[in-house]
Amino acid sequence: MTTLSYILQHLKLPEKSIQNTIKLLEEDCTIPFISRYRKEMTGNLDEVQIGDIAKLKTAFEDLQKRKETIKKAIEEQEALTPELAQKIDAATTLVQLEDLYLPFKKARTTKAAKAREKGLEPLAKIIMKQQDANVEATAKRFVKGEVASVDEALQGARDIMAEWINENEWVRNKLRKLYQRKAVITSKVVKAKKEEEPAQKYQQYFDWSESVSRVPSHRLLAMQRAENEGFVKVKVEVEKDEALDIIDDLIVKTDVESSTNQVFKAIEDAYKRLLHPAISNELLKEAKDQADASAINVFSTNLRQLLLAAPLGEKRILAIDPGFKSGCKVVCLDENGDLKHNENIYPHPPQRETGMAIKKIKSLVNAYDVEAIAIGNGTASRETEAFIKKIAFDRDLQVFIVNEAGASVYSASKIARAEFPSFDVTVRGAVSIGRRLADPLAELVKIDPKAIGVGQYQHDVDQTKLKSELDTVVMSCVNTVGVNVNTASAPLMSYVSGIGNTLADNIVKYRTENNGITSRKELLKVARLGNKAFEQSAAFFRITNAKNPLDNSAVHPERYALVEKMAKDQKVSVSELIGNKALIQKIKLSNYVSDEVGMLTLTDIVSELEKPGLDPRKKAKVFEFDKNLRTIDDVKAGMKVPGIVNNITNFGCFVDIGIKESGLVHISKLANEFISDVNSVVQLHQHVMVTVKEVDIARKRIQLSMID
Repeated sequence: MTTLSYILQHLKLPEKSIQNTIKLLEEDCTIPFISRYRKEMTGNLDEVQIGDIAKLKTAFEDLQKRKETIKKAIEEQEALTPELAQKIDAATTLVQLEDLYLPFKKARTTKAAKAREKGLEPLAKIIMKQQDANVEATAKRFVKGEVASVDEALQGARDIMAEWINENEWVRNKLRKLYQRKAVITSKVVKAKKEEEPAQKYQQYFDWSESVSRVPSHRLLAMQRAENEGFVKVKVEVEKDEALDIIDDLIVKTDVESSTNQVFKAIEDAYKRLLHPAISNELLKEAKDQADASAINVFSTNLRQLLLAAPLGEKRILAIDPGFKSGCKVVCLDENGDLKHNENIYPHPPQRETGMAIKKIKSLVNAYDVEAIAIGNGTASRETEAFIKKIAFDRDLQVFIVNEAGASVYSASKIARAEFPSFDVTVRGAVSIGRRLADPLAELVKIDPKAIGVGQYQHDVDQTKLKSELDTVVMSCVNTVGVNVNTASAPLMSYVSGIGNTLADNIVKYRTENNGITSRKELLKVARLGNKAFEQSAAFFRITNAKNPLDNSAVHPERYALVEKMAKDQKVSVSELIGNKALIQKIKLSNYVSDEVGMLTLTDIVSELEKPGLDPRKKAKVFEFDKNLRTIDDVKAGMKVPGIVNNITNFGCFVDIGIKESGLVHISKLANEFISDVNSVVQLHQHVMVTVKEVDIARKRIQLSMID
């Protein structure tokens, strides 16, 4: 089996596309680079398809490594036959591999191992043939040494037979199919902890039963979390008699009662002690892996939407981190996001220095020529918004409520300390709020995605897989938008295709020492940034006011000569060609097709020439909550209120309606039709109108509906 044949088993994609993608990945090309600049080679595969190929390539490599480890281990036992080696090489899954390896990784303390040490394996073989009509008489011959009785001899033989049955590939595979079709997952409350307050949130799972094949990911993860916290016990079960019948049909070959009675006992022991625990755990692990994949997919989809949220752009912003007792931290940022001023105001109780606060805000707006105001959505957010909107400014100022989830994590981070070594966490947090309004992507990449709060059960899933997937999403978003090489932070640039942390730091150092970078070609002067890194990264960097206007576009430097030829053929300069839609439409693309450049690349190039460096994100819009809502006590059933979608799960979406508690729109309340995918109806940060269906003040829960 080859990497290509393995991937072809899992993906319905053209063989040539997969083959070329594997080649590019082996050449250390990144997914964003491959999908954007190697379309002819891949047959126009998108990032998701290329990502799937990359994951399967890694899975195949891991499978091959495991095969070599297993063969080596069996070889050391001098038990590796040509037939077994062939079976191992032909295995296509880890489950198949582990089944083949099972007979060779016995622990010395098993019951079967102890029975063998007592010399009872020949007796087990005799009984397993199911021909002996008087096994008690046969067993008497083995009553010697450490074996004190016939019963002890038969018990030892059954222990050995139980192990053989457990290691039987046919038995395990048949049982697996039964479990996959009919297994039920149950959870029962641990009575000793039933009355504890934290247990109440898991009340649904105190006596729960559901088919494993149908359990939704969020329910499985909730059950397992409840078990991990000690409130319930979770089991996977099938009908025992049906399972035993399957094993009987495969193992019992004769009707010689004396032998088969012993075999039946061995079968029951094998099932209860070995097979059921192993296969139920295996199934639960598979279900958990699928639940993890589903939860990670939800998280990554949400994260993508969050990172690609509408930016306000390069504006002078006054940002406020609101508060009551400790006051509101106010910062002023210039159009590059640099901190120009910070101080505290106290417009709310207990100080209520409203007049002084108004005077300070008006003064700062004028002094720093502020164009927009950003207010964090935490404690005192609505009160601060109301306060700001009462101020009579001498200009039109847009006021935005900004989701500050994770701002406290950033403000205490190493990145924040490096950016603002002379300021405390409150200043850093306010700066983060302002920068998020200007450019959510540039600011949010500095925060661990798990701290942003847009997933479900993110702490319960496989953390390695979660990090890998989220890193892929961040890289995709950063490269989709592009990065200004002269203003971007090192954390942002580290996600540019082919760059990473070290080169990002080196770029910052180089531009600081040289008063900026004036061309893409100059990137090659950055320490340790070689030709490969340049190939992968250059087109994702933007250089404003560069001598070559293509340096501020998504056209790759390897195609500059081609664009120059296009311009020359139109008898204009590259500068005159860029943005001239009428002229660009006259270009006959077929004239420029070559072995290296096809119509897919050419179409991308002319599209980019029409709108070079266009930011694919929408522009930020002002949103206003219902002025009558301040706390959950103000929320009543039947109200129609505006809100912002602030989290999406498999079972619905959460909507911020301007109070501390977000409301849930269950998936069944999203539309008048059946919905299977919440993202098909709503997106993160979407402005929606919702109807309040139910308010549970005691549990701080609000049920909402988007159905008219």
